[in-house]
This record gives sequence, structure tokens and C-alpha cells, in this order.
Amino acid sequence: MIWTEVDRAVDERARALLEATSARRVLKQWGKWLDDTDQTALRAALVAEGRRRGAELPDDAQDWPGKRLLRRAQGREALSRVRTNPIMRDEAFTCAACGRDVPPHGRTARDHCPYCLCSLHVDVVPGDRAEDCGGILRATALELRSGEDWRLRYRCERCGAERVNRVLSDGEPPDDPRVLRALAGKAAR
Repeated sequence: MIWTEVDRAVDERARALLEATSARRVLKQWGKWLDDTDQTALRAALVAEGRRRGAELPDDAQDWPGKRLLRRAQGREALSRVRTNPIMRDEAFTCAACGRDVPPHGRTARDHCPYCLCSLHVDVVPGDRAEDCGGILRATALELRSGEDWRLRYRCERCGAERVNRVLSDGEPPDDPRVLRALAGKAAR
């Protein structure tokens, strides 16, 4: 096949169309437009661009309804399967930093030791246990957020990643107030 300016223009239109259809409403409008008009070359270009983006599209994809073709050709299905919401894990554990046994909180997930305020770098999303680092997260600062909501800022000793966790002042045992005061005094200097 000889590459023509028309072919290039159709491919550019396909890329532009996929970039422009990020909102659901716009996706519906462009999908309806594809269904109502004869856009055979553009549909073929959308399938080709979708495959280039990593979407698994069968040979008959250009015959699909416009909205479905546009959504699948964007190649975002793998991203939509990545977990982003926390997983509730309230389990007893032995602190890797101080060696003390820590009971579950009961109301919310306890993700750090109430005695030394250390945690483990094991989560990408809270509770998923998908992080390979496994380093000790040490509390570096105490921050006040949204009125009276205290947060602990952590830094991983192994990889340097930073995380933020809520202070757990309720529950048995609560986060040690002496350790919290020392942390607050250290941050104020």
C-alpha cells in the first residue's frame, strides 16, 4: 500500500479522537457520530491505533458500536484493573523495630506500632501487601491536618519512600503519647 496524505490524516484524526474522548459524555457523543456516519477508514485507523496502544482488539472490532470501539481502542483496560482503594487489614503483629506484640485495633486497621510508632513498607495501596521493599518506616514528623486530625509522616529506612498514617489515640493500646510528644518536639526545633 502506498502511504498517502489522506492515510496520514485519517491516522492523525484517530489519535486525536482517542485523546479527546476522556469524558464519558464526549465518548458517547463521538460514538454516536461514528455510528451515524460512514467512517470506515477512520474505524480501521481507530483499531490500528488501539492495537498500537496495547488494546486487544479482534479483527471485527471496526464493526462494533462507536462508543465501544472508542472506549476499547483507548487501551486503558489494564489501568482500570489496578487497585487504588485501601484494603481493611486489622491484624495482630510483632513490631520489626522494637519487637513488641501489637494487638489489632478493632475499629480501623492498625498499620503501625503504638509503642515506637514504626511501620513496615509492605503496601503500595494500604493493605495490599504488594510492595517488595519491606524496610522499616520510621516516624519523622507529626502533622495536624483538617482541624484535629493528627498524622504521622514516615520515611522508609531502605528506599526513602514517604508515607502518612493517622495517629490512633483510641483503641487499646493507643499510640504512646510520650513518643508522640517527643516527635512533635523534634519537629518543632
